[in-house]
Amino acid sequence: MFLSRIVLRDLDTIDSPASMASSKKVVTRDEWERKLRDVKILKEDMNRLVMNFLVTEGFVDAADKFRIESGTQPDIDLATITDRMEVKRAVQSGNVQEAIEKINDLNPTILDTNPQLYFHLQQQKLIELIRAGKINEALEFAQEELAPRGEENQAFLEEIEKTVALLVFEDIKNCPYGELLDVSQRLKTASEVNAAILTSQSHEKDPKLPSLLKMLIWTQNQLDEKAAYPRINNFSTATLEDSAI
Repeated sequence: MFLSRIVLRDLDTIDSPASMASSKKVVTRDEWERKLRDVKILKEDMNRLVMNFLVTEGFVDAADKFRIESGTQPDIDLATITDRMEVKRAVQSGNVQEAIEKINDLNPTILDTNPQLYFHLQQQKLIELIRAGKINEALEFAQEELAPRGEENQAFLEEIEKTVALLVFEDIKNCPYGELLDVSQRLKTASEVNAAILTSQSHEKDPKLPSLLKMLIWTQNQLDEKAAYPRINNFSTATLEDSAI
């Protein structure tokens, strides 16, 4: 956020008639670091960002330790994180029915008010039956549980057709929809479940830190067009590197 403010301020300067006369404004390391120091960041705000990330991503033990060490209070009961992570792990391990039961134990309105999420869980259940080689059971499940939903929703119907297509190919590697059997599909469904539970708890479904990182990347890209300045290329170290002029 602080870099965005700096960039916007610098862009205003660069866009002025005087600065437009030159091709690119050059900002020295000393000047850039001075600008960074001029922006005051409250430790409490940083702590809240960290807590937001830990809670949203489900790191309950780390969140509890951070709460004790920093005095930062989470905005939800940490006990609910454990329940949410149990649901997420159930989906990630392919135990879809267990996940559905746990979701209903947490809050039965989640699936009642989110037909897309429920469909994706049912789709994942079909995928797991196909993965296990339970062909007859998979066909019966698709016909009884998924087909009626496809009749009501064209997007659902297309997803059903893609999933059932897995049964046609003896070699899944040659199936154009083979990625449905990848672990990434489980993770995608688990992420959707995680977001829905968070929303039901009046919590942001996505952590704020990745959004701030995207904003940092965007602001640097915008500034690159008009200035040469010490930029961050390695986001794991956040080291300023001088730009080639």
